[in-house]
Amino acid sequence: MGGGGVSYDVAPVTPLTPAAPVPFRQFIVKAHGRCNLACRYCYLYEGPDRTWRNRPAAAPTAVLDRTASRIAEHAEAHGLTELSLVLHGGEPLLAGAGTLARFTTQVRDRVPPGTAVHPVIQTNATLLTAGRLDVLAAAGIRVGISLDGGLPGYNARRVDHAGRPSWAAASRGARLLAERFSASYAGILTVVDPTADPVEAYDSLLALHPPALDLLLPHGNWSAPPPHLAGERHGRWLCAVFDRWWYAGRRETRIRLFEACIALLLGIPAATEALGLAPFESVVVETDGTIEQVDSLKSCYEGAAETGLDVFRHPFDEVLRHPAVTARQAGADALADGCRACPLLRVCGGGQYAHRYRAGHGFANPSVYCADLQRFIRHVARRLTEDATVPLAAPAEGGTP
Repeated sequence: MGGGGVSYDVAPVTPLTPAAPVPFRQFIVKAHGRCNLACRYCYLYEGPDRTWRNRPAAAPTAVLDRTASRIAEHAEAHGLTELSLVLHGGEPLLAGAGTLARFTTQVRDRVPPGTAVHPVIQTNATLLTAGRLDVLAAAGIRVGISLDGGLPGYNARRVDHAGRPSWAAASRGARLLAERFSASYAGILTVVDPTADPVEAYDSLLALHPPALDLLLPHGNWSAPPPHLAGERHGRWLCAVFDRWWYAGRRETRIRLFEACIALLLGIPAATEALGLAPFESVVVETDGTIEQVDSLKSCYEGAAETGLDVFRHPFDEVLRHPAVTARQAGADALADGCRACPLLRVCGGGQYAHRYRAGHGFANPSVYCADLQRFIRHVARRLTEDATVPLAAPAEGGTP
């Protein structure tokens, strides 16, 4: 490219498979395996994987106790100086704010001295109250919320089990968090809807004053394509929001996907499942203590996330030796031939793992969003050529796969 800016059409460097497994640094713990909402598009409860039906609704005390010990064991074995503790579900607040606080304290008390624990809860915000937020804040638990946008119309498919809209409660919880507990506010996670006006959707989320946004592509794959996958619609949506954010000076909020893309284009490491070749560092503990890979795999087929291991009988180091986890830590070596030859390899990284699946062919395929990702990455690179001196903070933390 001209202009003396960033060059992104370069031959990929030969990737290196890690000499040893990379330890887990993000522990996603299912405090509660059910949800008070019945979102019509939910890949977890409406998708092909039904294993959640056979697990307890809430994680028993014994599971949480053993999980805390396993996390501490892993931290000590690998000399971790910090780790992310994601309190997840379902809707984790169904387990009770006190339970979440006690579990967080258990983890902090058991990890080695010098290991910083960064806890965050990912919630749909409908159950947030001042009392619950007081408990979470006292335990140092930050709060991330999941919404489809900042207006009622964007959340029309987010309903409870009686079909009633959730927006009134969710927006009340989000505003309470922003106005009275801003120090605990981690940000908003939202899934891209290419049928929505991108700038309007972005502005509606800004009205909730999030310190960070996590924009996720809808889960889908080659055998079960996501809705509206045509004409690079998702990529064009991301480009429109990127331009709105970029020309506003990148000061309105942090957007993890955008910051990661910029960092990778500049040759700066960025840890995100959506982009790049960083080794997989997340692990999930279900309510019955079984250890799984990330939930996004459940959008592929029944049992796709399973490892056959559990916290009662197996340390997390054994999970690192699981063939599926080994493959996900192999970087470009596990990608399709076309991905390894692509000039955008170091930035794209093949896209999110679950989006590569094709029945009968596994995951060694390009992302179902390949065209969208190429359009988005090249668009960001063009903007960088216009302003080659971009002040860049470390990519925003937060979010789950």
